[in-house]
Amino acid sequence: MSEFHGQQIEGLRGTPFAKMTGSGNDFVFFDGRVVDKHAVTSVEAVRAICNRHNGIGADGVVLLEPISVVDAQGVECASQARILYFNSDGSAADLCGNATLCSTTMAVELGLAQPSEMGLETPAGRITSRVVGRLPEIELPIVKTVVTDLDIGTGPGERRAGFVLVGVPHLVVHCEDADSINLAARGSLLRHHHAVGSDGANVNWVSRLAGGTWRYRTFERGVEAETLACGTGAVATAILLLAWSLAESPVEILTSSGRQLVVGLSKNGDEWSPTLRGEGRVVFRGRIGDLDAEVASFNS
Repeated sequence: MSEFHGQQIEGLRGTPFAKMTGSGNDFVFFDGRVVDKHAVTSVEAVRAICNRHNGIGADGVVLLEPISVVDAQGVECASQARILYFNSDGSAADLCGNATLCSTTMAVELGLAQPSEMGLETPAGRITSRVVGRLPEIELPIVKTVVTDLDIGTGPGERRAGFVLVGVPHLVVHCEDADSINLAARGSLLRHHHAVGSDGANVNWVSRLAGGTWRYRTFERGVEAETLACGTGAVATAILLLAWSLAESPVEILTSSGRQLVVGLSKNGDEWSPTLRGEGRVVFRGRIGDLDAEVASFNS
């Protein structure tokens, strides 16, 4: 057996983790009460952890930590949780829908919250969530930024495009067949399109399937590739489908993993109130062994 020669990342060996999936959008979860927060969330560590060939493999890393909430009367409420999310390239993100669905499941398992209702703090604001049956459901912050027609220079099979800010920015393209889009090439191009701003955006393609379900695919910034599902992308897509008078709430959206996300929407003036229901499942648990910082830097 060959000797391990890579430069190991300090402080990670033996760290417990859980691997979770939300409709194929996968994450490595850490319990903030028992891990070194800074060790597992450094850019170097996140890249090494998410590396699919030399690490655990994931679309992102999530740190879940307890917080105490005090109500208007100064009474401390039941413990809630804070979500810190990092894309596989090490960049922090304000919100990830599927990571929040998974966090709802994990918060119950860790005893941080009750399944009937909980509050999850994110950089994008506080999210109320619950477990309905066996599936987590989240109430996302009110969406105010919706552009129904965006000039991106549509390509073959693309009909129209719009933009929605759901905690993070999303470009949504209505097309004839989402599965026929060359996502790697087209996604890389549109992700940096000047029309979506200097920070770029996630890009979603959506097309209608027989029976009324919608099929979508997402090119996700920070991952810089297609992910099997994107929760905020599903919400952005559903909002524009309603705005384009193509669908009604709730909207069932088929992900690239073959699982469905269900988006519920209500509208008050120009403001949209979304809910998202979908999978949040623990795949396995383990402890970190040796992670190679040099390999991570070349393959992230």
